[in-house]
Amino acid sequence: MLNPDQSQGRSPAERILLALKLQGPQTAAALGKRLSISGEAARQQLVRLAEDGLVNAWSEARGVGRPSQFWGLTASGHAEFPDTHAELTVQLLRTIRQTLGEAAVDRIIAAREEETRAGYRAALEGAKSLRERVEKLVRLRTAEGYMAGYEEPGDGTFLFVENHCPICAAAASCQGFCRAEINVFRDILGKDVAVERTEHILAGARRCAYVIAPAIIEGAA
Repeated sequence: MLNPDQSQGRSPAERILLALKLQGPQTAAALGKRLSISGEAARQQLVRLAEDGLVNAWSEARGVGRPSQFWGLTASGHAEFPDTHAELTVQLLRTIRQTLGEAAVDRIIAAREEETRAGYRAALEGAKSLRERVEKLVRLRTAEGYMAGYEEPGDGTFLFVENHCPICAAAASCQGFCRAEINVFRDILGKDVAVERTEHILAGARRCAYVIAPAIIEGAA
């Protein structure tokens, strides 16, 4: 159950960029089917986006038969989903680090972590099942710009994903933000739950992804 389609009111080109952001590289035919347009119409939009440097294409063999042409976002394409106040945030962090020291940066991150934890804990109050907690976390993170969603592989675990990081520049400048976020997830989802990051945007992945597993399943493994 990935987050609902957010393409209403957008142009065809914007809908394609959003689909590639949320779902990763796809063929023109797959994009056309997803957006309820023809594969050729999708291909024409992709060609225009490629001319603008927002997407690129490559051939890839999957199974038998001829290779298929896949399309994905370039760095410029990813930049269409902006990092919130990126330049200002990085400048502020640099100034704090230079004038007050690394310990001051750590205190700011710790304060932000505690404020986030308190807000999330209040929002998740009353959620009894792990699924309810994950669903509420998805809504919270999506509202903050993370384009979040989740999947259920069928083994009792959840795959929580964030297709965008609106604080990526700040996190790249100070990875304490990433450590704080996973600490918050672990705290608010419950002591009976294990949370592990399996994909990380800062490590070059398309998205951040976390496996959320009841502790009993983790122990059984």
